[in-house]
Amino acid sequence: MDTSALNNPQLQQLINQEKERAMANEMIAKLTSACWDKCITGTPGSKFSSSESSCLSNCAQRYMDMSIMIVKRFQSMQ
Repeated sequence: MDTSALNNPQLQQLINQEKERAMANEMIAKLTSACWDKCITGTPGSKFSSSESSCLSNCAQRYMDMSIMIVKRFQSMQ
């Protein structure tokens, strides 16, 4: 591979965007799996019950809050 391509700022920006997209997709997959296992106890019907919906919403919010807190903690360590 041509090393000059690795020094291209546009290429680096594209690579960083793809890394961020991959991390976001991974986080969504983990959130979905964790919250689904926690909140959906039976066979889901055509829509969620109010308790399932509330549980999913609260679970997702807590997951996002923890993720933000972890990112901030790592940023403060640098």
